[in-house]
Amino acid sequence: MYQFIAMYATVFFVFLLALAFAFVYGESKRSGEYSAIQEKGYKIRKLYFLGLIAIMAFATVMTLGRLPYDRNQAEAKGFSETKVVKVTGIQYAWEMSEERFKVGDKVQFDVTASDVTHGFGLYNEKMELVAQTQAMPEYTNTVYYTFEEPGTYQILCLEYCSTGHHVMVKEIVVEPEGGASDE
Repeated sequence: MYQFIAMYATVFFVFLLALAFAFVYGESKRSGEYSAIQEKGYKIRKLYFLGLIAIMAFATVMTLGRLPYDRNQAEAKGFSETKVVKVTGIQYAWEMSEERFKVGDKVQFDVTASDVTHGFGLYNEKMELVAQTQAMPEYTNTVYYTFEEPGTYQILCLEYCSTGHHVMVKEIVVEPEGGASDE
């Protein structure tokens, strides 16, 4: 859905830009007092600029609330009772304070790196990316995730970190709610 909205918005703005170029081209053929043309052009440019600012502000407000990194949003969704898991990326491995979870666990991953920048990507069993953030030296990024399905999840590095990047894989196990005996 968002791709279609973006596509239609792009086509609309390209059309407006084409109209502006057509207007400028048409006006360039007319001869006359330059100051009147300049004044009219400045008014059009000002309206166009204010319109773009309004559209970008609206788009920003509408999309920021959908990001999964907001602490207030996470707390509103019940993430106040989370498991805090410390994750450190090192060439070529992930160190984690906890590696086993249960379905329904709300987890706050505090992600950092001890050497170079890494990309923390959490994948489910279907190899679908379900959560991601950057792992940077001397900085901690937080990402929240609730495990909804049991299985073996993988954490892969999403940022090329040198020759051993492809082996930077960590598996974590998510058991059914009652434990492994529910299967």
